[in-house]
Amino acid sequence: MANNAASRSFVRFRSGAYQRHHGYSLRQLRQFLGFSTDPNLTPAALYTVKFDCHIQKDPLKRAKGLITLEKTEITHVMDRESEDEVHVQQFQTALSRMKSAEKIGKSIKYNLGYNNFAFELWIVLHKADCNGSLIHRRQYLVPLNRAYSEQFENLDQYKHEVNFKRLLDKITLDDVGKAVRRSKTITQANQENGYVLHKYKGYRYYKENPSLSIWEVVEKILIECGLQYLQNQK
Repeated sequence: MANNAASRSFVRFRSGAYQRHHGYSLRQLRQFLGFSTDPNLTPAALYTVKFDCHIQKDPLKRAKGLITLEKTEITHVMDRESEDEVHVQQFQTALSRMKSAEKIGKSIKYNLGYNNFAFELWIVLHKADCNGSLIHRRQYLVPLNRAYSEQFENLDQYKHEVNFKRLLDKITLDDVGKAVRRSKTITQANQENGYVLHKYKGYRYYKENPSLSIWEVVEKILIECGLQYLQNQK
């Protein structure tokens, strides 16, 4: 990915547990998915939620380093930054590596959690709609500041650890459900507008922004944990 983007992945074991190892903190979990409230503290939760999260551009390398004896799902989160040739190639390369990782004999299934064209879209959606098409990631600064009542001067300031943690502390579990619902609205609008749902190496995505699929795995986690309010939003 380019300088401003980071590819993330996390592992979901089909037993219903979510694994988190090697000292990853709740702060890092929040940074990955946008959770502020610990799902494990929610009385309605059916499972203990643990994550194995890594910053890793190469899905195949991630899979080769994973020690597991059971069927495992990995969601690779990344940005589709633009339709420029370099970004399209980076995106397709990642998808190719995801597909290759499924063939190394570890019973691994790779899911795509993409943001078009920036992770900031997912963060904004926890607090507000963000349905307009943008041409540069810095344009997310205005909706970010408005949604979280902040006054960041630029995205670098927003990404500073102290500032980002303060922002994430404003996100509730209910906000996560709202982000899923708003993401669904974007996806439905793309369908109604007749945009082509492209497919590469078996993974589906829209070229148009805004579009995203990170919400799909977040919804799946919450539903499997028995958080009924999210199911009622369908």
